[in-house]
Amino acid sequence: MKIVFIHYHLKTGGVTTVLKQQVESVRDKCEVLVFTGKLPEAPFPAETVHIPGLGYYDPAGRTFSPDEVVESIIRSIFLKWKDGCDLIHVHNPFLAKNKILLKILKRLQKRGIKLFLQAHDFAEDGRPDAYFPEEYISNCHYGAINSRDYNILLQAGLNKEGLHKIFNAVIPFNFNLKKRVRRNYVLYPVRAIRRKNIGEAILLSLFFRNKETLAITLPPNSAQDIKIYEGWKDFAKEKNLNIEFDAGLHYDFAQLVLSSKFLLTTSITEGFGFSYLEPWTGKKVLWGRKLTDICIDFEKNGIKLDHLYSGILVPINWIGKERFYEKWKASVLKSFAQFNFTINEKKIENSFAKITKNNHADFGLLDEIFQKQIISKIISDRKKAEKMICLNPHLSNPGYVSNKEELIQNNMNAVQKFYSEQMHKKRLMEIYTRVVNNQVYQKINKKILLSHFLNLKYFSLLKWGDYVG
Repeated sequence: MKIVFIHYHLKTGGVTTVLKQQVESVRDKCEVLVFTGKLPEAPFPAETVHIPGLGYYDPAGRTFSPDEVVESIIRSIFLKWKDGCDLIHVHNPFLAKNKILLKILKRLQKRGIKLFLQAHDFAEDGRPDAYFPEEYISNCHYGAINSRDYNILLQAGLNKEGLHKIFNAVIPFNFNLKKRVRRNYVLYPVRAIRRKNIGEAILLSLFFRNKETLAITLPPNSAQDIKIYEGWKDFAKEKNLNIEFDAGLHYDFAQLVLSSKFLLTTSITEGFGFSYLEPWTGKKVLWGRKLTDICIDFEKNGIKLDHLYSGILVPINWIGKERFYEKWKASVLKSFAQFNFTINEKKIENSFAKITKNNHADFGLLDEIFQKQIISKIISDRKKAEKMICLNPHLSNPGYVSNKEELIQNNMNAVQKFYSEQMHKKRLMEIYTRVVNNQVYQKINKKILLSHFLNLKYFSLLKWGDYVG
């Protein structure tokens, strides 16, 4: 097969890593060509073609027309293969990081090119600035990276013949010749964007039993996230907390994993959920927040995650119920308006009553201002720390599991069995064969898609709220 891949950029990061793995998986069976709006910073295992019109939209940069970009793509394809390609595999088509991407893809489809569109993220999931106002591509094949997204897309109009689960491959850690860092680390291996819920990791560090240092690996990239991250740095310094930021800038990542007592996750939202799988391949325990709708796929494959918690309850009067309601309600109304979606006042009131049942709320629903208030109270008042343990018994010993060696071995075996490069390659080839051979007729109902993500039960100010430093 002759496969073309398209992505906005090839900068180091999650989607680029997945794309690279896919290229390496299929290149012994397929001929591969990669189109990108921004060339890679490091060597890439495939022929790449720079097409600037596929990159992120830059209001200060050059404007490209869809037809111009399409002609560049077509010309490059036929320069490589006189009979053209079998299909184009596009990553993250639901994000309007490039405002003309859908028009480009629709024109390629009209030229007879088959499309496979793999969704890692959705603009509907808290990214109104990356939302396409126009209809998504119809009558082509789609891929989802977890069962949650798969089921949502089925309900939004896609059918099983044209929608495919495509779980990512997990590359085991290789600690050959690595030396341990002489620090007592608990590692949060993350680029510290807002949704990773850094405040909760800091909260957990207050309950560490053996004076471990919380190490957060990487700073964020965007200006907004950097501002939030710097705010946490300042807060940790002011409170004299045992936290090391930017650890991944000073040490090799595998070295940090090798040296850690356990790994942590506090994220309030994930796409595929690498963080639930990778630690076990390094023979490390993962501890922290469990996202049930993501973890269900892993648990079906025998990965045991019962030791993780589903939330951290805090007394709502510690931040003021009325203040929380006003901020939460304003954020709901603004978010719904940004997507041109309606909601009535009664539904907002009922939903708020549910998330503050018994006058407690999940720490992951709060924004940074409220989270800092909670953390400050726990630091200054030992009785409040004891109250938190009463509400959340798992805080009494973060990182502890009773059957550590057995759990690590079980989960490592399951990850290696179900998320290997070989399994990923097999699945990719099956999907490509179906895309080439089976024409599908389907369309996404955007209102239904949006309604699944605008779920007030999980409406967190970290995802939907404005940041006020």
